[in-house]
Order: sequence, then C-alpha cells, then structure tokens
Amino acid sequence: MTGTRGGRAVVVGAGHNGLVAACYLAKAGRDVMVLEASDRPGGGSRTEETVPGHRFDMHSVAHNIINMTVIPRQLDLAGAGLEYQEMDPFSVAIFADGRRVRFHRSIEATVDSIAEHSRDEAKAYTAFMAKAIPVIRTILPAVQGEMPLRDVPTRLTALVQALRHAPAATVADALGPYESLLRRRLASDLTRAPVSAFAAHAGVGPSMPGGALYAWWQAAYHLFGQWHARGGAQGLTDALVRRLDALGGELRCNAAVVRIEAAGGRVTAVVTEDGERVETGAVITAIDPKVALLNLLDPPLAGQDRADLTAARRGNVVQALLHVATDRLPPYPNARAGDWNGLQSFVDRLDDLVTGWAAAEARHLPDTLPLYAFTTSAIDDTLAPPRHHTVYLACPAAPSRIRGGWPARKEEFVERCLETVEDRAPGFRASIVGVATHTPDEMERGGRWPGAHPMYLDLSLDQLGPFRPTRRLGRHRTPVGGLYISGAGTGPTGGIAGTPGRAAAQALLADTNR
Repeated sequence: MTGTRGGRAVVVGAGHNGLVAACYLAKAGRDVMVLEASDRPGGGSRTEETVPGHRFDMHSVAHNIINMTVIPRQLDLAGAGLEYQEMDPFSVAIFADGRRVRFHRSIEATVDSIAEHSRDEAKAYTAFMAKAIPVIRTILPAVQGEMPLRDVPTRLTALVQALRHAPAATVADALGPYESLLRRRLASDLTRAPVSAFAAHAGVGPSMPGGALYAWWQAAYHLFGQWHARGGAQGLTDALVRRLDALGGELRCNAAVVRIEAAGGRVTAVVTEDGERVETGAVITAIDPKVALLNLLDPPLAGQDRADLTAARRGNVVQALLHVATDRLPPYPNARAGDWNGLQSFVDRLDDLVTGWAAAEARHLPDTLPLYAFTTSAIDDTLAPPRHHTVYLACPAAPSRIRGGWPARKEEFVERCLETVEDRAPGFRASIVGVATHTPDEMERGGRWPGAHPMYLDLSLDQLGPFRPTRRLGRHRTPVGGLYISGAGTGPTGGIAGTPGRAAAQALLADTNR
C-alpha cells in the first residue's frame, strides 16, 4: 500500500468523521475539500426541527467516546462553539411496576439506588463494576485510537494479572454474549434489564458472541460520564464546520461523488453527480466502505480484498425512532430531580431484549418492543419552546427489512411506542403536541445508509479495531495509492468517536511525509 503526493486532498462525506479528518489535514497545512452528498453536513450527528418548534437529534444523542479522546482539545472545538453538558444520572430504569434504579456517574450513588430495592443486587453490581473497570481501562487506548497493535499482548497480559483471581472466567466472559455475562454476574432483571438496554444502545444484540464488551462498557460511563452537545448533536457538526473554515478548508454540500478514478492503481480524481471532475492524488472516504471501495472506486477493489470486504457483515437489526413533542416531561410517578437527564430505559426483562432481537433479525416487529428515551430538553432549553419538551424514543431492536414493509407497519409501531411510555408515565399521551417518525426506511433514504445502518457494519468482536472493516483494510489504507478510508465502518469503532477520522488523516499525512 503506497503513499500519496502533496496537493489538494478530498474527503468524501461530511459526517463527523469526515469533518474530523478534514480538520486534521487542514491543521497540518493541507489544502482540503469535503464533498457531501446531502444538502447539509453531519450525517448521524444532525439535529432538525422535525416537529414545528421542536428540534430532535436524527440519530446520535449522547456523545461519549469522543469525550474520552483528545480530539475536542486538539481541534479546540470549545473555541468553535461546542459546549457539552453532562447527563447525570446517565441512565434511569423505569420499570412498569413502578420501581426505579438510577445509574449515576458515581458508582457509590448507583449502588445506593440499587440497594433501595435489593442489597444483594447492589453487592452484585459492585462486583460487576470491579470486574468491568480493569477491562475498560485496558481496551480504552484502542478505542481512543492510541494503542498500536504491538501493545495488545502486553495489555492483555496486564488485564489477566489485574483479574488474576479468576482469569479463565474472565476470558470466558469476554468471548461470550452479554446475555450470558449478565445472567452470571448480576442477580436479577433489576440490573440485568437496564444494563442490557444500554448495551443494546450500541447496536449489538444480547446473543452475539463477544458482545460482553458492550455490557462491560457500562463502566466507561462511571469513569467518564455521558455527554450531550448543547443544541443537540448538531452542536458537534457546527463546531467542526467552523473549525474547518477557520483552518482554510472547504465544504461543499449537494455534491455526491459517483466515481473515484484510480487507473494504474493510484487515485487521480473524483467525479461528482453533476459531472464535475476534481483532480486529486489524495482521497479519504468517510462513508460506507463497501460503497466506497466496491461501487465508487473505478476500477473497484479486487481479489482477496474484495472478497473480505464483501463478506463483512451487517445484520437486519437497527434502530427505529420516534420524535415526540410534548408540553411537559414524561410524568413518571414518584420521579426525582434528574430522572430526565439521561437515557430512560423501558426494558423490564433481559428476555424481552433477547426475543426482540431475534424477532427483528427474522424481519418481524418484536412482540414486546424494547424501548428507551432521551429527554435532552430537560437540560438544554434550546431544543423546544418554553414549557415544552422533546422526547426521543428509540427501539434498538427494530428490523431494517420488515415483513409487509415499514409503511404498512409504521402506525402500529407509533401506537405501541406511545403506549409503552403511557404505561410508565400515566398522562403522557395527553401531553403530546406533535409526533414525527424516523423509521429504518426513512433513515436509509435520508441518511444514505445501506440497510439503515449508521455504523455500516455490525460491531461484532471480529469487526472491531484493526479488523474493521477487514484485517487487510484495518489501518485505513487501501491497495490504491492515495486512497484512505474512514467513517463508522472503519477502526477502531463506530459511534460518535472521531477516532476513525483522525486515524485516516494521520495515515495520509504519515505517508505524505515518507
């Protein structure tokens, strides 16, 4: 895999990773142009007025991983207007029977909340976090994009030593699904259900082998907190656009790229939908890597690289969203101040998530809808008019392709979501002033996300870090000179991280310097 020459660099896609990559290139003195197919930047980090007067995030709500990195500081995003507000408690379990469990950044406060219902369960959660924190501290540098592959054996050895009293059980936990981990480590659905709901928030099913990481990731929120960008997810996008402009970079929207020319094994130009040909020897794609390398690249990826990328998996389970504008916050009985700050889980049983995921994979709407809510207007008064609120409802186990098609099932989905909240917050339906849907068919069209997957590929253990999207493409370089890949489908992970964008820019700059 060869390097690139100097001159103009082109970034394809203005999601947050594409903008991060462009900012790092511009910061290093490169002439950079970002081409975005949509009429505005942001991708999954957009906030729109989907109900008159009420602004909702179109996908991402909590920006956690990026706040575990140096990216906001290195790009001075605060200086570009980005303000993050902590969501604490980061999660509250709202059970149908009236019980509440509040998960604070403080483990001690969380344990106290659990102990209001069960001291045994509180002890089990304490032990679970004692296991999880060393795991998270060990893998965190990789998630932050700062751990070379050569360091992995050393860190794994350190992890086993940290958990030396039961290393075999720890390895078994790590290789298994989080369904099994939670059944072994936690005593009942009092904590299993809300922890699984938060794990599912990552788009990973409870029965996926290797998925235990996403339940252990609960510890990351205790260590680093959960964060909301003031003004919604758009706050991150707007700050990146301002920073790019200040650094001299260029952003063009309504400029869909239809071809990346690479005759002779080296990038020479990109061609837009309107026929414009932009000559360049350096391209970073921050879109679905399958689309970039199998559809846009001319000639397309071939040989083993093509076979590996073609085989990269994305299942049929995605999120379906409901944007509900209200004249009050959900009226949970016996609520306490702060109960609306973070994620509100409506998953009563781990089994509901297990069976719901299996149903969605089989193209059915689950019999019991796993559901959670964010009410960020409780801490951000820019999202709704005075005395009004935004309720972002998400089903993490919705089928991308559904039997009968989404248009035929949408009304049923809406009614069942609203009824779930009404059961836990009597009077909720009377507070509604408007509803907008954002179902998988709408996400696929609006976001240009194949299969409505904002992360493009499943976050399975074999499709993370240096194996994302494939082992041979895991360093953001491609067999084509001057062509690099970024975005949620590349390493180390999807979500609002920014690390794939920074890593791709670093690879391009390193090759240029060589």
